[in-house]
Amino acid sequence: MFNIGDKIVYPMHGAGVIEAIEEREILGERQKYYVMKMPIGDMKVMIPINNIKEIGVRQVAGEEEIQEMLNVLRGEKSKMSSNWNRRYRANMEKIKSGNIFQVAEVVRNLALREKEKGLSTGERKMLENAKHILVSEIVLSKCIGEQEALQLIESAFN
Repeated sequence: MFNIGDKIVYPMHGAGVIEAIEEREILGERQKYYVMKMPIGDMKVMIPINNIKEIGVRQVAGEEEIQEMLNVLRGEKSKMSSNWNRRYRANMEKIKSGNIFQVAEVVRNLALREKEKGLSTGERKMLENAKHILVSEIVLSKCIGEQEALQLIESAFN
């Protein structure tokens, strides 16, 4: 259970801060929701409290985990399927996991592939989405701006 003010990660959406806990009736069912404010894009997301475990909501990574994630970005490209469809599905599973290291792996592999062969429109969009997820978590973990967080990611590749 999280509280107002907690920094959390919502897989596929990124990190944010819980602003409120509200009860709402949606499709005839009353439920409690975390109202999470995203640091980037000034967006709010409502997360049903009763299934945060299944969704994979977790606390924002600490300093050590952020450093480890940056090391993943600096690492070697892992083996990926040459079949676009399989590669896309495998990467989507990693992003859906909400695991910061798996998301970093997707960013690293797609960024390296982009340099080598270029990416399809779908994979380019996936790369941007995965980067956005990492940036939002770095912003909240390190209390820095969006550009600074993006530079941390970009510098890990150089």
